[in-house]
Amino acid sequence: MEFGYIVSGFAIGILVGMTGIGGGSLMTPLLIMVFGIHPTTAVGTDLLFASATKVVGSIIHGRQRTVCWPMVGRLLLGSLPGAALTLVVLDLVGIHGQVANRVISQVLAVLLLITAVLLVAKPWLLRQAGHRESERITFLGPTASLVMTIAVGLMLGVVVTICSVGAGALGTIALLVLYPRLPVAKIIGSDIAHAVPLTLLAGLGHWWLGSVNPEILIPLLVGSIPGIALGSVGVQIAPEPLLRAGLCILLAATGLRLLHV
Repeated sequence: MEFGYIVSGFAIGILVGMTGIGGGSLMTPLLIMVFGIHPTTAVGTDLLFASATKVVGSIIHGRQRTVCWPMVGRLLLGSLPGAALTLVVLDLVGIHGQVANRVISQVLAVLLLITAVLLVAKPWLLRQAGHRESERITFLGPTASLVMTIAVGLMLGVVVTICSVGAGALGTIALLVLYPRLPVAKIIGSDIAHAVPLTLLAGLGHWWLGSVNPEILIPLLVGSIPGIALGSVGVQIAPEPLLRAGLCILLAATGLRLLHV
């Protein structure tokens, strides 16, 4: 079983490093459906797993100059308060009951399906964003761009804390639309760097709520750290369309399966 966690961590680490997607989108449902982990425990454990794993990825992307630090700061202005407020609400409501677990599973499934659709639509979204870029900048201005980025961060903070999905999947798509002129590698690197403090705060909050399993976390990290290092180096040469197609199929199948869990 421990070897299975190591292999899973390595595979997910490669995907996260190459695409910015895969941490919560694949690891959380994997823990629930394959290893039979309680949904709340899967979410909490995955958040700390994602934080530790993406530290390595963000360092590598930083050295490769594929991180836009001002964008990361804007996102954190929204995501950290969003995560903190969500943790308070979860503590008041309680996250260990059957109702909460059912809600987490269903929200996770819906977000996976939305992510799959957005990945399919990404080329079209990029074209639309590029066509309207000059008009958007003139109309909105830098202040509105700042506000929109903070709003995206707030949304990610809430969603990631609830079900651990969004920091890579939804965040990458949103940033591609908001910043169409940035290279994809820089969007991915910035998204990974933003996810480190966000998932750390959310993960520590879940630990405080009692929904983290350290015995699962350690072998996942043993596999994921070399995996994300390999993936972060390979992001420059990865066949992006092929990766996107494979992720779309995997996320859609996982989301549909979770709807029936």
